[in-house]
Amino acid sequence: MDREQEDLVRRAQAGDHEVFIQLLKNLERRMYSVAKSIVRNDEDGADAMQETILKAYKSLSALKDAAFFNTWIFRILINECNMILRRRERVIVVPEPSERNHPSSPPEKDMDLHNAISRLEEISRTIVTLHYYQGLTLQEIAGLLELSEGAVKTRLHRARRTLHQYLTEPVERKMNG
Repeated sequence: MDREQEDLVRRAQAGDHEVFIQLLKNLERRMYSVAKSIVRNDEDGADAMQETILKAYKSLSALKDAAFFNTWIFRILINECNMILRRRERVIVVPEPSERNHPSSPPEKDMDLHNAISRLEEISRTIVTLHYYQGLTLQEIAGLLELSEGAVKTRLHRARRTLHQYLTEPVERKMNG
């Protein structure tokens, strides 16, 4: 983060609401992209962003180092997205028969990958999403999630291995059965 942005963060912490809005506008697209890639729909992405902004606004004075504003805000966003996913797991939605083979539905292989990713544990799912869908480097992910780069690399490797197992699992059962 550059000095100018650090100064803006300090001004926002001092109570300048317009500056806080400006800081968020600068991150809005990236935040929305991350949120949508984690929760996979517009409404939940917008909800996650709204909750993130509210929580950030309320606790902005608690941010100790202005240089970590971006990391801090994205950490809040990721936590909000994960809370939405946990709530969503409690509700099982069965599509209507007419929606199952709708032309706008993703191809079967994409659905298999989507389902496999959703089966990963929360931290692995987040790392896979940030790396492959958002194009973040391992170093950037490590900073966002407050993990070592080695831990991120290890979790990503394990997630890929698990995804491979999930995606090849049905094929092996069909061949054996």
